[in-house]
Amino acid sequence: MRGAAIDADGQFLLEVHLNGIAEDDGAVGEIVRGLLSTPRTVSPKYFYDSVGCGLYEQITELDEYYQARTEIGILVDAVDGIMARHRPTELVELGSGSSRKTRVLLDALERTGTGHRYMPFDVSEEALREAGAALVAAYPSLEVRAIAGDFDHQLREVPRPHAGTRRMVAFLGGTIGNIAPERRGMFLGDVAAMLGSGDTLLMGVDLDTNPERTRRAYDDAMGVTAAFNRNILAVLNREAGGNFVADDFVHVAVWNAADGRVEMRLRAQRAMRVRLERAGIELDLAAGEEILTEICGKFNRALLAEVYADAGLELIEWHTDADERFAVSLARRAR
Repeated sequence: MRGAAIDADGQFLLEVHLNGIAEDDGAVGEIVRGLLSTPRTVSPKYFYDSVGCGLYEQITELDEYYQARTEIGILVDAVDGIMARHRPTELVELGSGSSRKTRVLLDALERTGTGHRYMPFDVSEEALREAGAALVAAYPSLEVRAIAGDFDHQLREVPRPHAGTRRMVAFLGGTIGNIAPERRGMFLGDVAAMLGSGDTLLMGVDLDTNPERTRRAYDDAMGVTAAFNRNILAVLNREAGGNFVADDFVHVAVWNAADGRVEMRLRAQRAMRVRLERAGIELDLAAGEEILTEICGKFNRALLAEVYADAGLELIEWHTDADERFAVSLARRAR
């Protein structure tokens, strides 16, 4: 369904720019290319069907998953100063999910009296519907224009800001670390193109490089992350007509010291042949063979400043927790 819109009394508008998860033959083609690559990979955007979104919300409450609560703590401490200095009138949030962190930002905008429009962008249409309904109930004067799309294809669907608008783009949760380094610059370049003079990018980055502590954040004792990882196979079955059996795979989280990141993988417990009906192909997987489902890259201030500069952005603010395990940064178009 492309370009569909739902208008609730003019306060909540949802635009859908997805067919399943990607447009046209994009989902099947992308899945096949990843699974035929070396190593075999699946884009992490396929985690976020309705089941995956629910599991991710559970993950953010786990003791091991320090990222979510640490980032919220930083925002609570720093957000009033950030909003007072930059006074945005429009908040665009990429990968908004349930918009839980959004309320910290929207409350600060209400206190400054500047913000009037919120534009969440997410791959999950269901999450946008639920979050949008909750937000318009909680903020009666807020205009919510939601966009269901994915970063690879639909960032262009975010409209240009109106004249006189001061836009803040929020990209939280350390999600930038999930984007492969070879694609990161292009993505941030696309984000930079969304910013005009006086606009800002608010982005969270994970700093923790303690190998075992950070690995445990992706391999919790309760097995919620394992269920989240294996659920991606159900999405592949639905999108590509596959016949993956989740119980044939185990969840693996490893620290890749060479690249400074955690990697989540699915390891085949036996040799198998998997059929992808919509692509008309079969895959032979050996026992012990792995599918890479997510990378979780770590940053420091110097590295992020360099990444920003390569994308035409300038780091202007840096906020961390006391233990320097996570940071919230602010950037603008380079002058």
